[in-house]
Amino acid sequence: MVSSRNYWVVTVWPDARPHAMPVWGMWHEESFWFSSSRPSRKSKNLAANPRCVVTTEDAKNPVVVEGTATLLTDPNDLATLLALENAKYETAYRIESLDPEINACFRVTPTWVFGLAEGDFTGSPTRWQFEV
Repeated sequence: MVSSRNYWVVTVWPDARPHAMPVWGMWHEESFWFSSSRPSRKSKNLAANPRCVVTTEDAKNPVVVEGTATLLTDPNDLATLLALENAKYETAYRIESLDPEINACFRVTPTWVFGLAEGDFTGSPTRWQFEV
């Protein structure tokens, strides 16, 4: 989760259809952090149902995280997300870019994780279960 550059976030529409979109994100303190515009479908979906799936972009060595997204509103959390994003993606975004009126920032806490390594299809599958 740390080394992936891009991720897929899967949320659920109000009518229960799945919705998948790519995002930038960071694995930090045993959770996945990302932001999205407030009016985006994924933000709206997470506001209605915080359960989601996050996967790495690498289908040969996938990591799949099922979890629950929490909306970040604490200024310290927003500053942490910004610092993580600027460091990982070599950007120079300012805190204004995470204005809660414009952008929604989330932390996904895992409940279940699955990983698989290419070249060891039968020996590498690993599952982690987390207490809720």
